[in-house]
Amino acid sequence: MDDNRIMPEGDEESGSSGIVSGDEKSVGSEDAVSLKKALAEEGEKAAKYLSNWQRAQADFINYKRRTEQERGDIVKLANAGLILNLLSVVDDMERALDHVSDKVAGSKWIDGIILIYRKFMAILEANGVSEMKTLGEKFDPCLHEAVGHIEGNSDEVVAVVQKGYMLNDRVLRPAKVMVGDGREPAKKSEVEESE
Repeated sequence: MDDNRIMPEGDEESGSSGIVSGDEKSVGSEDAVSLKKALAEEGEKAAKYLSNWQRAQADFINYKRRTEQERGDIVKLANAGLILNLLSVVDDMERALDHVSDKVAGSKWIDGIILIYRKFMAILEANGVSEMKTLGEKFDPCLHEAVGHIEGNSDEVVAVVQKGYMLNDRVLRPAKVMVGDGREPAKKSEVEESE
């Protein structure tokens, strides 16, 4: 046979017996390497996308929780302005009841006003309003508003000028107080001797 002769395809003599030559092996291995590299890159992209999706999902859950909490806070504090205005009425009722003379102390209309005051305070308490305990406490600028200093233990609330109130564990109105200046209060015997 002539080596220069062209043989038809599929001829068994052509040497296409399914054996891959060295050149064909290198092309196939290059394809495999590039495919593995592409697969690794796509795997990294998928991992990145999954991580971003998980982060976005966590952000959304946090956002949803925060908005629900804010909505709850808004509902709790929605009436704060109204309650704050009503506290001045409570102050006036307390001052009036503190100055009831002994003559009318037992009368039915005074008892009626006391009953109204108690119901009013019960309604405020049912809506989350509570009175601050201030007398004898250490002065706290977050809870108290100092209006002056008088004799008494240093940094201690000695007198209450106006009661403070909390609304659901938040300060609705700070207490106006007199704070001790560190001087000991004069004893009764010292006061009597000086007179």
